[in-house]
Amino acid sequence: MAINENRVAFFDVDNTLIKGSTIFFLGRGMYQRGFFSKKDIGAFVLANLRYRMTGTEKPEEIARFQKAATDFIGGHDVSEIKATGSEIYDEFVSPAIWQGTIDIANQHLGNGEGVWLVTAAPEDMANLIAEKLGLTGAIGTKAEVKDGKYTGNLVGNLLHGREKANAIKVLATKKGFELKNCFAYSDSYHDLPLLNAVGNPCAINPDAKLRIIAYANGWPVHDFRRMRWVNRFIGPVISRFAGLFAFIKPRL
Repeated sequence: MAINENRVAFFDVDNTLIKGSTIFFLGRGMYQRGFFSKKDIGAFVLANLRYRMTGTEKPEEIARFQKAATDFIGGHDVSEIKATGSEIYDEFVSPAIWQGTIDIANQHLGNGEGVWLVTAAPEDMANLIAEKLGLTGAIGTKAEVKDGKYTGNLVGNLLHGREKANAIKVLATKKGFELKNCFAYSDSYHDLPLLNAVGNPCAINPDAKLRIIAYANGWPVHDFRRMRWVNRFIGPVISRFAGLFAFIKPRL
């Protein structure tokens, strides 16, 4: 099938493609394999949960999470982490995948459109997930490598919020995508820059803020969680009174 070079679909990963956090799964799997101590995993999990539960945009909180997300792979061989990541995918990530999201991704592939993951998780892990699922590629947080080992530092910034939008713009320029023809999918209000960067934004398992904005702007909303009554009852109500929310402008 011919590839549509001007149109692709971008998918957030955590809570959009999988139930939970990629970085948490990676940390859990590495802890179980003796990569670090309970104290190390405790600090990592605390930073992860604090960041996700508060949904903060404060630079100091993002920096704290960023450091926790890279410290635990520092000093390890890239090949070692890749092999471990594959095991962790099979053990934790694969069972947590939202089949509904995969179905949407496969529809894009079937239409000859590329499918890219865009995530704050380490890019090597994101590429592994894309490869396992037969997707086109992935953009993630880039970990620095020297002499075949991770240093524990980043190349650039954590791929969060506006950084995701910047990343797909760079990719679009490089690959020749027309972002106005592209699709983007996310669960999070904090991914509004990503969603607003394309011509076809869509919400999957949206948080409360994103749900309101999506209905107010007529964006497609998909919810694959068990509480489907939210979609069946609350969703139509929000749609009916979407005009009341028309004043809400998604922030870039």
